[in-house]
Formats: sequence, structure tokens, C-alpha cells
Amino acid sequence: MDFVPAISRWVHLLAGFMWVGLLYYFNFVQVSALRSAQADGSAAGISKHVAPRALFYFRWSALITWLAGASLLGANFGNAFSLRPSHAAIGIGAWLGTLMLINVWGVIWPNQKKILGMVEASDEEKNKARRIAFLASRANTMLSIPMLFFMAAGAHGAIYFR
Repeated sequence: MDFVPAISRWVHLLAGFMWVGLLYYFNFVQVSALRSAQADGSAAGISKHVAPRALFYFRWSALITWLAGASLLGANFGNAFSLRPSHAAIGIGAWLGTLMLINVWGVIWPNQKKILGMVEASDEEKNKARRIAFLASRANTMLSIPMLFFMAAGAHGAIYFR
């Protein structure tokens, strides 16, 4: 048994569960909880203690998921990313995951740093950052559905894509 692919697969799955799980947590739990907490004045605990930790695991699990997935593709990385017919399904999933990763590190995280006060920003900049981070996070939630489908199809249902 070749241990590198086996380890990469488990790392990819575990980090992916964490990434998508936190993505769903942010979109389905934390956004509405923060609204309620702001209304009763208890949002500081979430913003100060929960959100920074969750965002730490969120962004690093995104990167680890992507790197482990690239490792799994190995010599087929180019075939997948160029959407060659033999690797089109996993390639679409990989492209969606790549877009989501770029969204996490290039859009969501820079805006969250403003929202959480890690980077100086005016109230106007924070409000704009909230909207951008919210929309980018919602886009990732929507992209996660076909991404998960194509990732599974690449390994288990490629017959449908020949």
C-alpha cells in the first residue's frame, strides 16, 4: 500500500469536512446568531472569542484541503485542471474548490480582519466589508454543493462523464 495517497486522502477528507462544516456554520448559524446577539448586546463574545478561532480553522482547513487534493491528483493534476475528458468531473470539482479557496484567502479573510478590528477600518469600511464577506461566503456555500458533487463523481461516478 502506498501511504502517501492514503494519508493525503484522509487529510483531504478531514480538512474538507472542517472547511465545509465551518462554511455552513458561518452561513447557517453564526450570521443569524450575531444578529440576535447584537440586538441584546452580547455579540462581543462571539466577535472576540468565537469568530477569530473559527476563521483560523476555516482558512487553514481550506488551504490544507486544497493542498491534499492536489497531492491526490499527483501526476493527473494537469489533466484535471485542463478538464481532459478522463478527469473532467474531478477537474470541475477541483476548479470549484480552487475558486472557493481564493474566495476564502483573497476576499473573506481580508474583509473579516476589518470587521473584527484586526485591521483598522472606518465604520463605513466595516459595513462594506461585512457585505462583501457575507456575499463571498454565500457564494462559497452555493459553490460547495456542485463542488462536493463533482468531487464524489470524480471518484465514484465518472461513468456519467465519459
